Amino acid sequence: MPEIFQPAMGAPAPLRLRANGPTVLLVVLGMLCLTISIGSSRFYAVENIVNILRQCSLVLIIGSGMTLLLIAAEVDLSVGVSLAFSGVVAMDVTNQTGSVWLGAAAGILFGGLVGLANGIIVTRLKVKSLIATIATMMILQGSVFLYSRQAIQNGSQLPAFTAISIGYLGPVPMPVLIAAIIFACTYIVLRHTLFGRYVYAVGANPRAARLAGLDPERLKAILFVVTGLLTGLSGLILASLMNAGQPTAGRGFELTVIAAVILGGTSLKGGRGTLPGTLLGVLILQVINNGIIILGWDQELQLVVPGFVIVLAAYLDIVRRRADAR
Repeated sequence: MPEIFQPAMGAPAPLRLRANGPTVLLVVLGMLCLTISIGSSRFYAVENIVNILRQCSLVLIIGSGMTLLLIAAEVDLSVGVSLAFSGVVAMDVTNQTGSVWLGAAAGILFGGLVGLANGIIVTRLKVKSLIATIATMMILQGSVFLYSRQAIQNGSQLPAFTAISIGYLGPVPMPVLIAAIIFACTYIVLRHTLFGRYVYAVGANPRAARLAGLDPERLKAILFVVTGLLTGLSGLILASLMNAGQPTAGRGFELTVIAAVILGGTSLKGGRGTLPGTLLGVLILQVINNGIIILGWDQELQLVVPGFVIVLAAYLDIVRRRADAR
């Protein structure tokens, strides 16, 4: 479990960095917003802010599950392709049945099945999650085009389907509301339940957790399924936003999610991480992506930035672990 740490005034820089990580992220976020707003007055436009929040919602929904996985010392690199495939399935079933509810259920359950497959491969076949989910990603990349070689449009033109992404509940966009509920529920589970303590324990020392009577494999399988279900939900929202199931929609999405989670302070080696940190990581990355667009820069930079962020966050993780050792 993360410990409360109060460094002395003269403490070394790594210790201060560990203790003030969220504050540093807040400062970085504020500086990014200020810099981009100077470059473009459109940054603070209501429409642009709503767009940023919608994009953050897609990442945060999956990021909530990915945070749990990384704390448990596992990772899922298939979420990007699974996101796209889930959207394609949701749109196809909606067109075939004329029911938004059936389409939504199909998309979410498909993501859950992918998560279940990853969980079985990792926990039963004992394949490392990095390798297992890369294999799943490759299988899904080919399979989604076998399923549909082109985007599946919203042939039924059901307003309820598009309302999933562009609708509002009062002044709050629906994706933001959904993400807030997912975030709050995950936070409560992680911080205020025995299950959350088990996640930290398994990630920090699986052998000790097993000796204490826990079943690390079962817990990790559950976390893979949860992450898969959340990926399916995010894929449904993205398909609604695009009004189509697009097989290539999840390109690079897994990098953005993982970069946001580890930037927020979740350790790559497990045992440490917080959801508020993930939220700040998501906000920083999406503000950067939005800035790239409104400043008129090459949009391929949106794939470049997460790579640099992952390297930086991995280095900061090393710094934190050295601080722990001290």
